[in-house]
Amino acid sequence: MSALYLDAAASTPVRRAALEAAWPLLTGEFGNPSSVHEPGLRAAAALRDARARVAAVLGCRASDVVFTSGGTEGDNLAIKGIALAGPRGRHLVTTATEHEAVLESADFLRRRHGFEVDLIPLDSSGRVTPTALESVLRPDTTLVSVAYANNEIGTVQPIAELAATAHAVGARFHTDAVQAAGRLPLDVAALGVDSLSFSGHKVGAPKGSGAVYVRGAVPVEPLLHGGGQERGRRSGTENVAFAAALAVALESAEHERIERGGAGASTGYVVADSQRDAFVARVLRAVPGSRLTGHPAERVPGHASFVFDGANGETVLLELERRGVIASSGSACAAGSTEPSHVLLAIGLSEDAARSAVRLSWSDASAADLDQAAKALIAAVAAVRAI
Repeated sequence: MSALYLDAAASTPVRRAALEAAWPLLTGEFGNPSSVHEPGLRAAAALRDARARVAAVLGCRASDVVFTSGGTEGDNLAIKGIALAGPRGRHLVTTATEHEAVLESADFLRRRHGFEVDLIPLDSSGRVTPTALESVLRPDTTLVSVAYANNEIGTVQPIAELAATAHAVGARFHTDAVQAAGRLPLDVAALGVDSLSFSGHKVGAPKGSGAVYVRGAVPVEPLLHGGGQERGRRSGTENVAFAAALAVALESAEHERIERGGAGASTGYVVADSQRDAFVARVLRAVPGSRLTGHPAERVPGHASFVFDGANGETVLLELERRGVIASSGSACAAGSTEPSHVLLAIGLSEDAARSAVRLSWSDASAADLDQAAKALIAAVAAVRAI
């Protein structure tokens, strides 16, 4: 029997429809979209179609979509590109719980370009309030970057309010929506953001695909210089096949989000998911010394993250896999590191507590799947504590 995979926050399987969209563009229709001969023109048409389909999900103009190699490149392009091209001062604002792609981009601008970086105060669930954001904004703030949903603890941020707060002082606003794609609404007009980045392999497209929305009026300094593709914002011959796969996967993920109805539908900032909530409640009842990390209600659907007193998280994961369930301790980008999660430390957990973290995340899990996962997790923690 194959293992139950509950690590969708790290990666998802490639959808058949995405593979079918990419295959012709990897074989017979291999033209360069910048070429003016017939194969090139067909490739350019496929690229335009993919861009329009992504834009339809985001509710933006097709010309505002830049295809990238994934979330990391998208974050780098948005943060470095907007900050360096901005007409304002050299002050950035972000949070301590951001993905490393955001934090390292901000640190690069601090080290090499003289930017000052301030972190927004967080509550114990990792939430940011407009008031907290206001406390660190300055007249020379050029960019604010806050993730829509956190990959490790699942907390969802009030992006529309935060973007409005940033705009009140004239700053641009970027959100890393890697964990939100396919789970939360991505309408950029409703969110009020100037830039939004996401990754293909979180929604069923191949690894190495992604896109970033940059509002047309926002100037961007490119990371890659060359032939001026992507309206001068990302030079290099476009990966037409992966752009087509990304468009199909994103459409499918958005359709599934809408079809789920309650799961992924937001009322205020409460993101409903009865399956998730029942799973969390069962684990917390059955495992003494267990705590949910992140906000209990304002969290991404299909995401449950815990810390367990007296149990090493990596050892719990090994016990889980022995019982047929694959999960993770947090960010896949930090896998193998002996350092405790910077996200968990930022919300006030001790190093020992942070090392006990376990995250389960899913896109499409049945009640039977989650029943199996709950039993396995309860047993795994008990087994580790008994060692």
